Amino acid sequence: MNRRKKTLITTVCAALLLIAVIASALLIGDERIATNFEIKNEPPSLAHPFGTDWLGRDMLARTVKGLSVSIGVGVIAATASAVIALILGMLAATMGKAVDNAITWLIDLLLGVPHLVALILISFTLGGGLKGVVVGIALTHWPSLARVIRAEVMQLRSAEYVLISRKLGKSRWWIASRHILPHMLPQLLVGFVLLFPHAILHEASISFLGLGLSPHQPAIGIILSESMRYLTSGMWWLAFFPGLSLLLIVRAFDILGENLRKLTDPHSAHQ
Repeated sequence: MNRRKKTLITTVCAALLLIAVIASALLIGDERIATNFEIKNEPPSLAHPFGTDWLGRDMLARTVKGLSVSIGVGVIAATASAVIALILGMLAATMGKAVDNAITWLIDLLLGVPHLVALILISFTLGGGLKGVVVGIALTHWPSLARVIRAEVMQLRSAEYVLISRKLGKSRWWIASRHILPHMLPQLLVGFVLLFPHAILHEASISFLGLGLSPHQPAIGIILSESMRYLTSGMWWLAFFPGLSLLLIVRAFDILGENLRKLTDPHSAHQ
């Protein structure tokens, strides 16, 4: 079995895991996360594999619901961030030196500020909640991808077919939409998937600090924040299983993105 087949199998497994989490969240009803004081503070068992919390809520159902919320936030934020990176990266490479210098300066500025600090400031300014988290992630996670897109577009500008189109009198918009953009789609897809782990972890981080999603939503960051006060009572399962599940989902997205990069890379795709 060569590297390509191994990569395809790993990619399918990671994708199936993510699909299973989303499908399970859709199938789990609200009654599974309803309050039931008769079974509160129960350790992991066959009936409740992740145990129950101080209100008798099933932690497996809460964890799956929380992961689906995190994935949803990651989809919206990563999509917005990838679109920003694509637009600014192409503008920097095609609209002249002044625009390139301005966008490069903005990229360097944002890369010099820690993501979490900038995300907290933006989310706090917008009043937190879903809007604050999504806007904060979208505005802080695009610089690295924009730099990659800018470098790719600058290489494509000197390609023979682009030079021929330019000599034939084609406009910059025509060249960008017909020649450059189709070539950038694989890099954009890989960058979009690789933005997911950062988006999910940062959403969980600011929700854990109380600056993210509403406490009424079963997000992983909120679950971990609430469980901290009960760890000293020996209720370790309240934080262990949600935290482990979050790491597995982040790792699955990371594997998916890295494998897509290998499959789209002409140097490693046929190994």
